[in-house]
Amino acid sequence: MIVTNTENQELTIENKIDKVFDMEHCEGILCPIKDILAHLGDKWSIFTILALGQNKVARFNELKKQVNGISQRMLTVTLRSLEENGLVSRQIYPEIPPRVEYALTSLGHSLLGQMLQLAEWATSHRDEIEEARQNFKEKKLVF
Repeated sequence: MIVTNTENQELTIENKIDKVFDMEHCEGILCPIKDILAHLGDKWSIFTILALGQNKVARFNELKKQVNGISQRMLTVTLRSLEENGLVSRQIYPEIPPRVEYALTSLGHSLLGQMLQLAEWATSHRDEIEEARQNFKEKKLVF
């Protein structure tokens, strides 16, 4: 049997999806993949990582201004979570008042690259997505 590139590509995608849903790799109730995505997949984490990717190093208030709409408490929670997961480093300078700077780690930079690919995809398919949303609204009005 000859396998074409398209068939082979579909098998590879199916295998990757199977790995995501493979319950053998899950410990107890919580699957590591779901756990990681839950920590990193929210909008505030994504925008904070993008802001740090743009600035290289930023202080708390700089991030708060750049991540439009985030509250002080939510930014604190987000930065702690990103630090806990090894994506952000936190440097405290013993000054009066103390100065704290945040930066992406090498792991954070690798995730930033993936996020930028997703952003490029979203940008290139924006018109299609908007059209689908409009079609959905129109179909919903019929019912």
